[in-house]
Amino acid sequence: MKKITEKQKNILDFIEDFLERETMAPTVHEIAEHFSIEASTVFAHLRSLQQKKQLARSSKTRGTVQTKPRRKSHLLSFALPIPLLGRINAGLPCASNEFKEGEIYVDPELLERKGAKNAFALRIQGDSMRDLGIYDADIVIVKQINAADVKDSDIVVALVDNENTVKSYFSAPGNQLELRPANASFQSQFYPACEVVIQGKVIGLHREY
Repeated sequence: MKKITEKQKNILDFIEDFLERETMAPTVHEIAEHFSIEASTVFAHLRSLQQKKQLARSSKTRGTVQTKPRRKSHLLSFALPIPLLGRINAGLPCASNEFKEGEIYVDPELLERKGAKNAFALRIQGDSMRDLGIYDADIVIVKQINAADVKDSDIVVALVDNENTVKSYFSAPGNQLELRPANASFQSQFYPACEVVIQGKVIGLHREY
């Protein structure tokens, strides 16, 4: 693995010092202002540091934390790891290889606020949910939920015929369920309720830059 550059080391030092002083991670613009560089340059450095496993970014705006901090308490204080499983389709249902790709780090406040004790993450494949801001290669954060607790318009991870998909959930006449896309190029799919297993509800989004 390539070593980090001097500039990247300085950025890591700044993030760590900022965390200690402000008890929150700096934004990209705060990093850019401190070093008098463009935000696009900061994004490039952060992306490189992610690839070098030196930091992780959570799903929230102030979501930059070090994965290998010299002051390890920061990792536990400002981000919690959840498993990242295989890709999930956001078009028509397709097989999803549910293997653990790794972990992503999320703000613990998100999990506490959503009551997500057993959260996990899935990588999206397809663009059928793009009108709700969920794009191909995005990572959705999912809260395990009982089917009885699902409400109309919730974005869910549904298992149909041993295949996974992410769609908006709606009840339909005749004891059926509608799995509705958010893209005019796709049509809703209707299934008998007994044939659909709700595996979780989407509660957050993680996007890599």
